[in-house]
Amino acid sequence: MQNTTTPDPADRIGTGDIARALLWIAVVASALANMAASFGGADTWVHLLCGAVTVLCAGTLVVRNLRGRR
Repeated sequence: MQNTTTPDPADRIGTGDIARALLWIAVVASALANMAASFGGADTWVHLLCGAVTVLCAGTLVVRNLRGRR
């Protein structure tokens, strides 16, 4: 006999979970890149680009969190 149970929909990973994980990865990666640029003496545009990515991703995480509470 074969066990044919259907998966629980609550156990599935949703697109919101994937987006949140990717945003967190982008925040950490851009913050680390900014730190490495500081130690490496990179040009100002590198710092601005890393900072902009960090702020945009963190802001998106905050907005998604606030909208999810409603």
